[in-house]
Amino acid sequence: MTTRPWVVDDDLWALIEPLRPPWPTRSPGPRPVDDRLCLQDILYVLHQDVAWQLLPLELGVGSGLTCWRRLDR
Repeated sequence: MTTRPWVVDDDLWALIEPLRPPWPTRSPGPRPVDDRLCLQDILYVLHQDVAWQLLPLELGVGSGLTCWRRLDR
C-alpha cells in the first residue's frame, strides 16, 4: 500500500473525531477500518463523482461498500 497525504489533516480530524458515533464494543465481523481513512475515501468518492463500486483498491480501505456502510452508519 502506498502512503498518501491526508486530505483530512490533523486539525480538521481533531474537530471531526468527537462527533463520530462510538463503535460498538462487541461488534460482529472483522475489525473496523480506521474512521479517518474511511472518511478520506468517502470524500474521494464524493469529489471524484465515482460509484462506490469503482473506489480504487489502492486507496487502502478495501472496498467502496465498506465506506458506503460507514457513511450510512
